Amino acid sequence: MGSVESLCSLILFSVVLILAMSTNVDCGGEKLASVDFEIFGNVQGVCFRMYTEDQGKKLGVNGWVKNTREGTVVGQVQGPHDKVNEMKMWLRKVGSPSSRIDHAEFSNERDIPKLEIHGFGTRY
Repeated sequence: MGSVESLCSLILFSVVLILAMSTNVDCGGEKLASVDFEIFGNVQGVCFRMYTEDQGKKLGVNGWVKNTREGTVVGQVQGPHDKVNEMKMWLRKVGSPSSRIDHAEFSNERDIPKLEIHGFGTRY
């Protein structure tokens, strides 16, 4: 009987672990955030999208980035509030080494119950 009980305990532990890993709230109970952005300045032809994608992956946020016909860069970031705020600061103040950020606009900032985007990529 001991092996059946061990198997049941292992299955129960596995289910609990899977549920814990699939939750969209971090360990501190912080909710997830989503924000859209548009960056103005000299942000095209200076690897801004590549650096944005790299920074997003480094911070562990999800989202996308894209050039516009108007010469700006737009995108969306999702993840824990603190990480989204770090990404916003990076978009506002840092960018790629050759870029010049004149202005950053953030819109549609909201709490989300779960991630709507997985990974961080460049859109065309």
